[in-house]
Amino acid sequence: MTTAETLPTTTLGASGIEVSVQGLGCMGISEFYGSSDFTESRATLDRALELGVTLFDTADVYGAGHNEEFLSEFVRANRDRVVLATKFGIVRKADDPAYRGIDNSPDYIRNAVEGSLRRLGIDTIDLYYMHRRSPEAPIEDTVGVLAELLQQGKIRAIGLSEVTGPELRAAYAVHPIAAVQSEWSIFSRDVEQTVVPAATELGVTFVPYSPLGRGFLTGAVTELTEGDVRRVFPRFAEENAARNAELLAPLRTIAEARGGTLAQVALAWLHAQARVRDLSVAPIPGTRSRTRLAENVAAATIELTDDELATLEPIADRVAGNRAADLSFVSAGRE
Repeated sequence: MTTAETLPTTTLGASGIEVSVQGLGCMGISEFYGSSDFTESRATLDRALELGVTLFDTADVYGAGHNEEFLSEFVRANRDRVVLATKFGIVRKADDPAYRGIDNSPDYIRNAVEGSLRRLGIDTIDLYYMHRRSPEAPIEDTVGVLAELLQQGKIRAIGLSEVTGPELRAAYAVHPIAAVQSEWSIFSRDVEQTVVPAATELGVTFVPYSPLGRGFLTGAVTELTEGDVRRVFPRFAEENAARNAELLAPLRTIAEARGGTLAQVALAWLHAQARVRDLSVAPIPGTRSRTRLAENVAAATIELTDDELATLEPIADRVAGNRAADLSFVSAGRE
């Protein structure tokens, strides 16, 4: 079992901010994956810190602000140990739960950061991401506003989510970017086309979200309950899901040989990318369970062999269904 003494760390780009090489995605506490036990969720946050996890990821859109509010007490109680990442840019409508818009305008960003600081009850956000890219706003202008927030002490580092390599380079020319976040897993490798090479070249930390394929790579996803957002994702559609389940066989073989789990193999694959690509990588698997948390954290020090990596290499090309229902909402739609 990986412990607080052995969990490795990495530095977010050139920011000087040190974090655990594996963080915790907190989105599911508030919505999207069915109902939550908030007592267990809080216990999971505390246990993560005990195990050496220091990077905690949220966004203003998760639960329409609830996720930040829920994290507030935990973050403030452990402010010297927690690196808090949150995001702006996705807009929702109270009268239309399915609506998702994008706003990167300067006034929106300035209002959004104040809202996040208020809900979190802190003075400074450690890592502030542009959650999604609006084609209507030049990315140089967006980063310019974020640089102002940094100078004002409202944020410590700038992050971007779901951008392409050219977009990352254009942003970096305005101000150093500490981290880039996007979906990256054994199932989702489109980011390797341009943004992973750009992050490597620029020294930007890559923070993979959904590193377990929204749970598919655990092999434990069966029937999706009412309110589970995965119902709209193409890879979970009945026919696609059946085909994709067959692709888990190599993970299962490796997991059984090592006495581990499919999730640990999937996370170990991502950690191997740091070595293979000479890239700072810090995946943020989400969980609301202390048991799953401990399992995930243990994966951070599993080293897959070259033969095991070669066995897993062909999987992504065989996955049925896109990683998002609307690819225009993610970087894959602009690659």
